[in-house]
Amino acid sequence: MVLQSSLKNCLQLSCILRTPKAGFKSTTSGGLIIQSVSNDVYQNLAVEDWIHDHVNLENRQVLFLWRNSPAVVIGRHQNPWQECNLRLLRQKNIKLARRRSGGGTVYHDLGNINLTFFTTRKKYERMENLKLVVKALKALRPQLDVHVTDRYDILLDRQYKISGTAAKLGRTVAYHHCTLLCNADKFVLSSVLKSPYKGLKSNATPSVPASVKNLFEEDPSLTCELLLDAIAEEYATQHQIDHRITLINPADETVLPGINNKTKELQTWDWVYGKTPKFSISTCFNMVYKDSVLDVKVDMDVKHGRIEVCNIDLPEQWLPPALWSELEKSLTGSKFCPNETTTLATTLLRVCPQDDELHSRWNLLCENMIMLM
Repeated sequence: MVLQSSLKNCLQLSCILRTPKAGFKSTTSGGLIIQSVSNDVYQNLAVEDWIHDHVNLENRQVLFLWRNSPAVVIGRHQNPWQECNLRLLRQKNIKLARRRSGGGTVYHDLGNINLTFFTTRKKYERMENLKLVVKALKALRPQLDVHVTDRYDILLDRQYKISGTAAKLGRTVAYHHCTLLCNADKFVLSSVLKSPYKGLKSNATPSVPASVKNLFEEDPSLTCELLLDAIAEEYATQHQIDHRITLINPADETVLPGINNKTKELQTWDWVYGKTPKFSISTCFNMVYKDSVLDVKVDMDVKHGRIEVCNIDLPEQWLPPALWSELEKSLTGSKFCPNETTTLATTLLRVCPQDDELHSRWNLLCENMIMLM
């Protein structure tokens, strides 16, 4: 498979992808295979959005190949607190992204390949896309036992999930994307996709857990490059197009006008967390202070990622009611976010009576509240 990356080829790609409203009408038909040179999850998701919004697919299909540095990607209608361990993501500096398609939560790293198939809505057929992937795998390694399920997953050895699927169906354009587990860090995958948050109730779309396995565990001679080339080769053969992968820079405004604004939007708190469907928290936690153990009950309603209702129940003799009442008021309307809660707690502490015992108890309460987030 030949990789194109020259200035000339970028200009050709610019013409092919030019938005129709800019006055360009491409006569090129058939298909196009592009691969991102970026490993940034927000940039690559922005490319999907850009192609969906700008490319005329009436006589063309596009395959977009991409890989990400460590990231957790949730579906459009999912709850990140329900789907993953946000504290662990922050500790490991793993990015969290919300895509515009539905489906469940996935872990990405450089051992994971992402494939996005773009067509008109009329030509959208995810089963055919997955069969194409399986055919490519079989052509590369005939001994692999891989098949597509009715749930649009690809299984290895009839039991291990190596690919999950999601899609976005627009009015005229559609895309279907899927993953392919090659050599992902399964320990990190299982750790970050395990929510530690208790007492959370939500109508958000839940992910369905599955046993997973890397293709490289089955055949260590495989590489991501081999797999990408095999899939691109099969796609080119089926669509009778030139066997070339064109490299694309997701930050190049000359090829993708407006792409950087799309990338920035996908990184905002309002998109990643604020689009979470309404949910509630009803939980208890134990606070150990000196020789005593205290039970604290907390109830919260969260909408668009912001706390609408907050009730904290603890004994009056442990902390003056006026103090935790002030915390409840301050939290109401704020982001359900450890950073914002930390700032609020620090601000409120300044107006507390100058009492070391009181400050210690206050800090302990706030630390436990932050742990809920």
